[in-house]
Amino acid sequence: MSDKKAQPTEVVEEGDLSPINQDDVVVESEVEAVLVDGADNHDAAEIAESVADQTDPLAGLDMIKQLGEAQAEIASLKDQMLRTLADAQNTKRRAEQDVTKAHKFGVEKFASEMLPIVDSMAMALQANESDEGAQGLRDGVEMTLKMLLAALEKFNVVQIDPQGEVFDPALHQAMSMVDGGAIETNKVVAVMQKGFTISGRLLRPAMVMVAK
Repeated sequence: MSDKKAQPTEVVEEGDLSPINQDDVVVESEVEAVLVDGADNHDAAEIAESVADQTDPLAGLDMIKQLGEAQAEIASLKDQMLRTLADAQNTKRRAEQDVTKAHKFGVEKFASEMLPIVDSMAMALQANESDEGAQGLRDGVEMTLKMLLAALEKFNVVQIDPQGEVFDPALHQAMSMVDGGAIETNKVVAVMQKGFTISGRLLRPAMVMVAK
């Protein structure tokens, strides 16, 4: 038999493990804190980068440039719209004026063709003034002339007879200047051919002799 005595086995009580466990907990807590702090720092960096992007001066200038271009395009479109509207209104106005002119001056050519007939009838009346035998014919011609002039007036064709009036170059054409005697200077002494207007516009000037 061996003389060596068996060494008593040390029994570790549960309470003896507490210091080791506490150290482990502290270490683990520190590790977790580092990890959490690292994650927080990473998130903060991303947020800071995002804010930096949003507050980037170049990005702001680009937005201002885009806004200016958009405003310029809007102004251009507005100008085009106004021009188109003005063109449409001008076209409408011209069409209305053309219609008005057609109503007023549509018979201008016809009236011009009738004037020589009026002149011939007026000359026939003057030629038969001293012929008593032609009085009946003269009366017929005079009546026909009046009817013709009345028909022309219905279409705003009006005769100009400036006998004794002041000479008006807008309506009269002077054939000559003569001694008017008692007639005032620049007044019409004689009417060689009567003039006509159509809707207030000169169709033919009156041919006159003016006192000097």
